[in-house]
Amino acid sequence: MSLDPAVAARLKRNEAGLVAAIAQERDTGDVLMMAWMDDEALARTLETRKATYYSRSRQQYWVKGETSGHTQYVHEVRLDCDGDAVLLIVDQEGAACHTGTHTCWDSDVLLAAQS
Repeated sequence: MSLDPAVAARLKRNEAGLVAAIAQERDTGDVLMMAWMDDEALARTLETRKATYYSRSRQQYWVKGETSGHTQYVHEVRLDCDGDAVLLIVDQEGAACHTGTHTCWDSDVLLAAQS
């Protein structure tokens, strides 16, 4: 699989050739997780609608839920205005976070909303 050249031209990758990928739950709007994608991972995601990321530690691709069963079906993918991040709108099956929680953003609140 290869990424559409017009999309690839808009991406601003980090020094490792990666862009940040944020997964957001379609029904609730919850921000679920952040992972990394390269051109191949993004191309696979766009073609299969299965969230595919690149593991920096293992240096390999992984499809969310392939081993855990906690899948992400991708409804929509958006590129941010700078081209340095993508947003995946997903249906999340099971936990999104590797710790087993629904979202990776529920443990440390650094600043809470004022009433």
